[in-house]
Amino acid sequence: MHRCSLNGGFYMSMEYLYERTTLPTKKRIGVDRRSYAPIKKYKKIFNIGYARKRLEPLFVASPLNVTCMEEINEVNTDPVETSSNMSSMNAEETALLGVLSGDSMDDIELKNIQLQFPSSQRFNGDGGCTEVRVRTDHGDIMVAVQGDRAKPAILTYHDLGVNYFCFQPFFNFVDMRALLENFCVYHVNAPGQEEGAPSLPEDYIYPTMDELANQINYVLVHFGIKSFIGFGVGAGANILARFSLAQPKKVDALALVNCTSNQAGWIEWAYQKMNSRSLRTRGMTQAVLDYLMWHHFGRYSEERNRDLSQMYRNYFSRNVNPTNLSLFIDAYVQRTDLGIGRDTDTIKVPVLNITGAMSPHVDDTVTLNGRLHPSKSTWMKISDCGMVLEEQPGKISEAFRLFLQGEGYAALSLHKIGTRRSSSKLQNRSAHF
Repeated sequence: MHRCSLNGGFYMSMEYLYERTTLPTKKRIGVDRRSYAPIKKYKKIFNIGYARKRLEPLFVASPLNVTCMEEINEVNTDPVETSSNMSSMNAEETALLGVLSGDSMDDIELKNIQLQFPSSQRFNGDGGCTEVRVRTDHGDIMVAVQGDRAKPAILTYHDLGVNYFCFQPFFNFVDMRALLENFCVYHVNAPGQEEGAPSLPEDYIYPTMDELANQINYVLVHFGIKSFIGFGVGAGANILARFSLAQPKKVDALALVNCTSNQAGWIEWAYQKMNSRSLRTRGMTQAVLDYLMWHHFGRYSEERNRDLSQMYRNYFSRNVNPTNLSLFIDAYVQRTDLGIGRDTDTIKVPVLNITGAMSPHVDDTVTLNGRLHPSKSTWMKISDCGMVLEEQPGKISEAFRLFLQGEGYAALSLHKIGTRRSSSKLQNRSAHF
């Protein structure tokens, strides 16, 4: 017995206590757990905690201690075996990490990842266009050619504050690419409105709207075009409408977006005069910028498409020549009435008249539609958008293709697009099932 009595009290051998408190935490086979119950009490008294590593003996080893230590060594694992197991586990982990880094990480090259921010987005000017300078009676103008010149021509004309870059997202749309296989697009830019254009001389007399329409004749002669399909937006639509009235045999059809047929009212005249004066004296101010945004998008453009609105704001403030834009605005605000009507002389070619529900030019397109012949005009109002080419390119491309099909064009392209769409619909249906 390790417990003895002395003078009416009991004491326990320190050797027995040392043996019990330095035993490993591992379960020993054949040892009753109830025998360890008194040890916890003595540990609390002597403030001895469980030790995970073997402690050096405090007393000289006795035969009893030697026996106990031999028993402890039998319970503990061999340190050589433990180190070998740990080294094998480390080897396996190293091999696993080596496989992951060698197989999967090689497929990802972070150096090729480029971040694109909506605020720094710009118009796509590399749409396969060739810029050509064409000499006219009012100086040189720049025309961007996209496609094969041997194919039928589509001639575009832009609106205020932009140039041919505004047509690039639309004509590079997936549904329009197949259509362009059978057409060549000529993007006409008004004098001094191309990107990076120098300021026009102070003595330069900017052409009127009728004279801008007459410049198209020089473009047709330069490229050898006999007739074309016109596609205009805003001020460009008014210019193409004037040309079709003057040269109806050279125009096959017209697609006009936000076209105005009458002269400017008092409110428009006042706003445009203030904008023109501000552009000449102070450059692109916040008031002019807000007016251009309203002119293109209407109200609440930030709520409908914040990224698109920010892109146009950056473009107007950074890439537009204020002096040249003021001259173009003056020419547009001084436009004359087209002088057309259903009972009198009107546009003789088929017209696709398009506007957006959020556009500030809806009433102008309604007025134009009432002055066109019903059998040769189609009026469309696209919902939930103001700038239809940017916000709803899919609907406009479909309407434009169907309009050309009605005029006998693009049968092959329509067949290709229809086949592509039918196959995509079948894939979507099979995915649902």
